Amino acid sequence: MKRKIFLEISWALAAAPLLSSFREFLPQERLKNWAGNLEYSTNNIFYPKSTDEVQALVKRTNKLRPLGTRHCFNSIADSKDALLSLRDMNKVVSLDEQGQTVTVEGGMKYGDLCPYLHGKGFALHNLASLPHISVAGSCATATHGSGVGNGNLATAVQALELVTADGSVVNLSRSRDGDKFLAAVVGLGAFGVVTKVTLKVQPTFMMRQNVYERLPMDELKDNFEKIVSAGYSVSLFTDWQQNNINEVWIKTRVEGELDYSSVTTFYGAKAARKNLHPIAELSAENCTEQMGVPGPWYERMPHFKMGFMPSSGKELQSEYFIPRRNAVDAILAVSKMGKQIGPHLFISEIRTIAADDLWMSPCRNQDSVAIHFTWKQEWDAVSKLLPLIERELSPFNARPHWGKLFTIPAEVLASRYEKLSEFKKIVTQYDPAGKFRNDFLKSTVFHQ
Repeated sequence: MKRKIFLEISWALAAAPLLSSFREFLPQERLKNWAGNLEYSTNNIFYPKSTDEVQALVKRTNKLRPLGTRHCFNSIADSKDALLSLRDMNKVVSLDEQGQTVTVEGGMKYGDLCPYLHGKGFALHNLASLPHISVAGSCATATHGSGVGNGNLATAVQALELVTADGSVVNLSRSRDGDKFLAAVVGLGAFGVVTKVTLKVQPTFMMRQNVYERLPMDELKDNFEKIVSAGYSVSLFTDWQQNNINEVWIKTRVEGELDYSSVTTFYGAKAARKNLHPIAELSAENCTEQMGVPGPWYERMPHFKMGFMPSSGKELQSEYFIPRRNAVDAILAVSKMGKQIGPHLFISEIRTIAADDLWMSPCRNQDSVAIHFTWKQEWDAVSKLLPLIERELSPFNARPHWGKLFTIPAEVLASRYEKLSEFKKIVTQYDPAGKFRNDFLKSTVFHQ
């Protein structure tokens, strides 16, 4: 037997037990994202169960993308070559009660982490509207919740463990690694595979949630800061069809904040008489408890319960971040498009997010307002609307959510992220050949 063939067979036999333990090849069907609007471009999917297995896979793969819980609506996590899912790396690694941090594997979902933390007497500072999403994927795309004093989910990150392009394990921390850390937290999957994340925690707390209906747009215009500062977290829902905000969701801490349970009007809006869904026609069964009923933080901050999917998933989503000082002007600019938007929209949500220092965060160096669109799955129409919305928001240097649908050109994005050039330089230190870059990153971030 020729030496080359012998070595190849020997390597394959030696590696087979390891590879079979973390590789699931699905030739019969490609995965889709949760909304079903995107089919991933390969069925070559790996499911490692440890950092060692991630290292082995990365070393033997020429091109690869890490895959979270598939809640992105664009192709940021797609690959034509191979996908690596951290689905099976979903455990709590350690809880430092004295230092008030928790370290989890990258595939951990917030909906699984939060009850654990609460049971130990701790909480996170913020949560997204869905608890179904993974910690690593959410932080990599700057996914957020709401609150004038609350940064996005990535602002809780204190340290990361990464497997980089050569299979090395790299640890970065806020206290030690300066610019590299600030670049890597909202890393867009470009640095490698995030196998562990350390998050800052705080003592647990209880919350209430109260909902008000039909807040006049004139009241929002005149009292925006008071309205969005009315609770720990505030969300405004509108379909842009009437001169009002359809629903105002106010989430408050039980201790130290106003209990709205006996407040019947809120800037002209009326207190809801029953639990509501953001889309009023839909059942509120899968929504978190309202009507001022106290509950743990993790059962009030999200809009939807972990035990339910928030909808059938047949939707598209876009979102744009605006400096909070421009919030009213931006909202009024979109409101003028109500007749164009309405036929293709389920609902819009308006939220506030505090400024941060993370290089690729849409909230970097600016307190922000996010204007979110949940669209019907009518991409032909939506794809024509997005440039019009982006044009209306361009005076405010709108930054899109990295995991949602947008059409802003790469050169415009570059002008709105002053750290983009430095970000690319640091990425290249860890991935010089672009192993983790896909078409999305090439066209939006690494565009020449």
